[in-house]
Amino acid sequence: MESPSARSRRRARPSRRRPLLHAVLAVIAVGGVTAGGTACVKARARSGTAAVSSAPSLSASSPAGAGEEASVEPVTQPAVDRDALLSKAMTGVSVPSGAQVSAAVLAVRSGDGAVYGDGAFDTASIVKVDILATLLLQAQDAGRRLTAAEEAYATRMIENSDNASATALWHTIGRADGLDAANERFGLTATSGGEGGLWGLTQTTAADQLALLRQVFGEDSKLSAASRTYVQGLMESVEADQRWGVSAAADGNSWALKNGWLPRSSTGLWDVNSIGRITVDGTDHLVAVLSKGTRTQATGIALVEAAAKAAVSVFAGK
Repeated sequence: MESPSARSRRRARPSRRRPLLHAVLAVIAVGGVTAGGTACVKARARSGTAAVSSAPSLSASSPAGAGEEASVEPVTQPAVDRDALLSKAMTGVSVPSGAQVSAAVLAVRSGDGAVYGDGAFDTASIVKVDILATLLLQAQDAGRRLTAAEEAYATRMIENSDNASATALWHTIGRADGLDAANERFGLTATSGGEGGLWGLTQTTAADQLALLRQVFGEDSKLSAASRTYVQGLMESVEADQRWGVSAAADGNSWALKNGWLPRSSTGLWDVNSIGRITVDGTDHLVAVLSKGTRTQATGIALVEAAAKAAVSVFAGK
């Protein structure tokens, strides 16, 4: 005959056949209640079985008892490697022979982001957002508003991608030196202004363009709220034939963007880029996609749009 203590030990031994059920029953058997009335429990699964947990939880070494306070410890959720997910998603993007593409994405609500590729690309006309951001920062520093002429240039530069207007403002900001000085304050670490009047050959990365978008659309910005609203409004109003690129991944018309496209005279190949904010499943995303080496503009646009969709797919259902 077993002693009472032996029977007690035998009853306390967990079932080997149903570890998940045992974990659920443990919730009922030892669950504590916080001051706010929320049940706190953590059931530890055996090796090779799924754990059932909720946060906060009871410490396994300090079970709740009469007259005792439950020891609470946080449950750490495993980190999600968004870069790896984006890299995997990009394997489904058809990149033409000889072409290159890089993408970066940020889910605004969670602050989670991902980057694919770290190479440098010509900006083409996406630098026009950077030029305007620099102009606005300089105006803030001087305590002045934009002049009527500057506003007219800015509108044509962003909404119509007018090159003459961009050149005029490029000189106003101090060309490459002015752009680089502002970018240092904006947190762009791998962007270098094009020499002379060649603003379209400014070199940048997808990660840096994401940093620029955070200055334009985020509250933690060197730009004032009024300046950010101004740039956003222009990016929401680009002319109809330029509404491609990252907007292909958006829900309907929920986007603000600027595109860039440039045929390189030395090779005959195209630079095609797109940056902006889009809304997907009710969540805002900042997206930057850069490409080079496609044989036609249309091929470059298709590549950028496919990459933008791959980028936001890493947050699907999240």
